[in-house]
Amino acid sequence: MLPQVADDPALQILRIERRLQRERAARLEAEAVAERGLRELYEKQQQLALLETIAAASNQSTSVEDTFHLAIEEICKFTEWPLGQVYIVHRSGEDLRLDPLHVRHAADADALRPMMEATKATSFASGEGLPGRVFASATPVWLQHLAADRNLPRADAVAACGIKSGMAFPILVGRDVAAVVEFFSYKEQEPDAALLTLLGQIGIQLGRVIERKQAQDRLIHDASHDGLTGLPNRVLFRDRVDRAVARARRIFDEHFAVLFIDLDRFKLVNDSLGHAAGDDLLVEIAQRLNDVLQRHSAAHTLARLGGDEFTVLLEELDSPDKAMQIGELLIDALRTPILIDGQEIYASASIGVANIAGTEQSPETLLRNADLAMYRAKSLGRGRVELYDTGLHDIAVERLRLEGNLRRALANNEFILHYQPIVSLDTHDIVGFESLIRWQRGPGDIVPPGDFVGVAEDTGLIVLIGGWVLSEACRMLAQLQVQFSRPEPLTMSINISPRQFIQPDFINQVRRAVSGAGLEPRSVRLEITETVAIGDPERTILVLKALHDFGVRISIDDFGTGYSSLNYLHRLPVDTLKIDRSFVTGLGLTVEGTQIIRAILDLAENLKIDVVAEGTEQEGQIRQLADMGCHYAQGYYFSKPLPPNDLKALLDKSAPLSKVAARTAD
Repeated sequence: MLPQVADDPALQILRIERRLQRERAARLEAEAVAERGLRELYEKQQQLALLETIAAASNQSTSVEDTFHLAIEEICKFTEWPLGQVYIVHRSGEDLRLDPLHVRHAADADALRPMMEATKATSFASGEGLPGRVFASATPVWLQHLAADRNLPRADAVAACGIKSGMAFPILVGRDVAAVVEFFSYKEQEPDAALLTLLGQIGIQLGRVIERKQAQDRLIHDASHDGLTGLPNRVLFRDRVDRAVARARRIFDEHFAVLFIDLDRFKLVNDSLGHAAGDDLLVEIAQRLNDVLQRHSAAHTLARLGGDEFTVLLEELDSPDKAMQIGELLIDALRTPILIDGQEIYASASIGVANIAGTEQSPETLLRNADLAMYRAKSLGRGRVELYDTGLHDIAVERLRLEGNLRRALANNEFILHYQPIVSLDTHDIVGFESLIRWQRGPGDIVPPGDFVGVAEDTGLIVLIGGWVLSEACRMLAQLQVQFSRPEPLTMSINISPRQFIQPDFINQVRRAVSGAGLEPRSVRLEITETVAIGDPERTILVLKALHDFGVRISIDDFGTGYSSLNYLHRLPVDTLKIDRSFVTGLGLTVEGTQIIRAILDLAENLKIDVVAEGTEQEGQIRQLADMGCHYAQGYYFSKPLPPNDLKALLDKSAPLSKVAARTAD
C-alpha cells in the first residue's frame, strides 16, 4: 500500500485558477445575457416610445401633413437614416399614381438636394421604383444595395448623394395603399425584421389619420354637393355668388352673371320612364352643360339646386352679352338626343340670365331675378334664353295671381269652348271642327288660351281643364251630329296636353267621354304634339294603339316643328298630320316653306294618312295647297273659332263654305 502523499501546492493553485476561470466565464456570460436583455428591453422601450409618440400625434392631429412630418422626423431620429420622404396616392385619368408630398426630413439638405429635387419631379406608377413596388404589393420593401437595382428611376440622384440603401413601407386605409413613406441611408443597411414590423404598426396609425381626413372631406363634400351629379348644391352655390357680389362691388369693369336653368317637361320623363331614367338623364345633361362651360367660360360654377333645376355663376366675363351667348350654347348642347335605356330622349331647357351689379343685395335676389327671367323664357315658348329686367317682377306677381284666378275659374265653370271649322279643299264643305278653349272671365271678357294655358300646364291644373274639354267637346259633337246629320258624320278634333296624356287613366277618360256622349269613336280625333309623341315612345305606342283599337282617330299637331323620327312615326297609329301654321304662312314666300309642305304631303301619301293645313288665311294659300294635294285646311280664310250658337248658324247655310261665307261668319 502506497503511503498517502499530501497535495502538491502547485496543483491546488491550478485547480483554484480553473474554478475561478469557470466562475468568471459564467459571470461574463450572465452579464452578457443581462446586457442583451437590457439592450433589447431598451430598444423595445424606444420602439414603443416611437410608436406611442406617432400614435398620440395621429389621434390628436387635424392635419395629415403635420402628422407625416412628425412621423418622418421621429423615424429618422430613431433609425439614424438621413432622408425620409412621403408619396400620396393620386388619380390621374383612369390610373392611380404616387405623387410626392411636400413633407420630408433631410439631415443635410445641401448634400441631399439632388435626391430631393429628383423626388419633387417624379411621379410613380404602380410597380415603378421603390415607392411603386410598395404601392403594387402593399407591403414594405427593403433595398440593401441600391446601386445594383435596375428598377430605380432616380439612380443618378442616388449616386450623386452617395446613398447606399433604401426602405419604404405603405400607409394603408383598409386594404388600399393611401400613401408610401421611404427612407434612405448612406450605409448598406441589412434588412431589419423588427424595424419593418414596427414601421408596419406606424403605417396603420398614419392610415387612420388619412381615413379620418377622408371621412371629414366626404362629410364636407356631401354637405355642399349634389349626391346625384356631384355638382355643387344650393348652399355652396349661394356662398360663391355671395363672394362674386362682394367682388363686383370692388371691381368696376369686370362682369358677372347668374343663369337659372330649368328643363322643359322633365316631369314627363319621370312619369313615363321612371325616376331611374330621369336620374340618368339629369347626369347626362349635367355633363353636357359642364362640357360647354369648360370650353367657353374662364371661371364658372355649375350647380344643381334640386329636381330639374341647374344654376350657373359666370365670372370674369369680358362683356355683359357674354352670359347670353353662353346661355345659347347651353341650349344648343341639349339639341342632340340623349339615349336612355335604349330610347332617344330630346331634352330642352329654358334659361334666365341675371347680370350681377355692385348694387345687388344678396344671392337670393340674383337667383330670384334669374328665376323670373327663366319663367319668361318658358312663357315665350321654352327652349330659349331670356335676360332679366325689372318688369319681370311685376310679371311674376301677375303669374301668381293668375294661378289663383284659374283655380277659381275651374270651380266656377268659367271655361268655354270655341270651334274652328275644318274644311275639305275638294268640296269646301265643313267636315269637322277643332275645339279651342277660352276663359270667359266676365261678360265680354274672354281670355285667349295663350294667356293662361302655360300657367295651367306648369301648375297641373291643365289635367282637370283637359278632362272638362274632352267631355264638353264630345257632348257638343253629339249635338251637332244630331242637328246636322250627314252621310259622313261631322268630326271633332280635341287637343290633349302632355300632362293629360301621361295620366294613368287617360285611356279610360277618353272611353268615358266618347261613350257617355253616345258618339261613334271614329268621329273623335285626339290631337297630340310631336313632343308628347316622342316623350316615351313605347308607352305612347301602347296608349295610341289602345285608343285606335277603341275607334278614335289620332292626329299629330304642329307637325314639322319638333324632332319626330320618321322611323318611329310609321309605328304610331296616326290618321292625320296637321301642318303647322308657320309653314303655311311661308307658302309661296320662301322656297323652304313650300318644300317642307311638299315633303309632309309626300310622307302622308306614302303612309296613307290625311293632312290638315292650319292657319290658312289667303286664297292663294288655299289654291297652292289644293294643287299640291292637300285635302283639308282650317284657318281664318274660312272662319275664325266660333262659339256654339254662331257655329250652328254657320252650319245652317246649305252652300259650301266659300270666301264670301267666311266673311259673313266674321
